[in-house]
Amino acid sequence: MTAASSSIPDKLADFKVGVDTVIFSVDTEQNRLLVLLVMRHEDPYSDYWSLPGALVREGESLEATADRVLTEKIHVNNLYLEQLFTFGGPQRDPREAQNAYNVRYLSVSYFALVRYEDTALIADGVSGIAWYPLNRVPELAFDHNEILAYGYRRLRNKLEYSPVAFDVLPDTFTLSDVYQLYATVLGEDFSDYSNFRTRLLKLRILQDTGVKTSRGAGRPASLYRFDAEAFKPLKDKPMVFL
Repeated sequence: MTAASSSIPDKLADFKVGVDTVIFSVDTEQNRLLVLLVMRHEDPYSDYWSLPGALVREGESLEATADRVLTEKIHVNNLYLEQLFTFGGPQRDPREAQNAYNVRYLSVSYFALVRYEDTALIADGVSGIAWYPLNRVPELAFDHNEILAYGYRRLRNKLEYSPVAFDVLPDTFTLSDVYQLYATVLGEDFSDYSNFRTRLLKLRILQDTGVKTSRGAGRPASLYRFDAEAFKPLKDKPMVFL
């Protein structure tokens, strides 16, 4: 036995497991990436904003808890949801120091992506709930700023190598719709529209529906549909969209 291992206490910790969700919303009209926050009204961190979350109920799966958190906070048409990371460092929750039973608070985090125009907030029983621009998020309760930063890094990486954007777009969309979603999350300097359009079409993962749509005074734009089968050979290749 090493000195390091001999210093680890023999007593096992009891855990309460919570699910915290980083719900990103893409507002392409105003070029904003938003995150959903809720106001806490009880200790610890009373009157602090936090990520939406809940403790796992008896007999409830982690996925069911994440779904419950989402359905209690927003109505949404199209959604991407993925488990993010587990945060379980000692003393991440002040309540750990206030109990005599060695109870630890573990957070299994998820992140979700939605389009702003596809969502509606549910305010029942919640007096503080709001979409915050990512660059204006205040100091959050617990370690939620850390969870949020981790979620944003994951979101950026997912956009670079996976078709996550097409999970939140409508069934049919224009190339401009796709570009605006990417530009909102990654920043417009990631690629100009012309290069993005050329790269995306070269992948041959979009089906042209043959239908055009008119928006404003510009020329009618073609409507496309994502081809999941055509994407399969590309799924393990990094940065396929950039």
